[in-house]
Amino acid sequence: MIKILFVCLGNICRSPMAEFIMKDMVARAGLTDEIYVESAATSYEEEGNDIYPPAKRKLDREGVLYSKRRARRITASDYEIFDMIIAMEKRNISGIMRVIEKDPDHKVRTLLDRDIADPWYTGDFDRTYDDLTEGCAALLNELRAITNNSRKDTSSR
Repeated sequence: MIKILFVCLGNICRSPMAEFIMKDMVARAGLTDEIYVESAATSYEEEGNDIYPPAKRKLDREGVLYSKRRARRITASDYEIFDMIIAMEKRNISGIMRVIEKDPDHKVRTLLDRDIADPWYTGDFDRTYDDLTEGCAALLNELRAITNNSRKDTSSR
């Protein structure tokens, strides 16, 4: 199983939106037994809070299911648990590295080659959703290739 952790500053807008967008895409692709997804924050600011209401409303409008959750901060042990730690912007990588210290397995990266704007500040949940959907679709294609190769390796034994 491939385990993915999406990370943003507070874990109430971008990273949980990415988590549930990706879970939706994974389910539609029939890969829920092969891909696991969570999200976390680089800060303690929103720890324990649920998804920000405007982010929920955007997910509702797009038909993306989500569940009640509690924002949490990334931990050093997440590095051992997750195969990919995906930041929403370059600044989040600095926050991730303060916690995990090293990335010898090159697990940490951004979702897109550009920063995904924080809708907490911009108010533009549509743009953030579009960026997250673009990034998650590309990531899913990458993961499909990995899972297909894994299946081929297993079947040839």
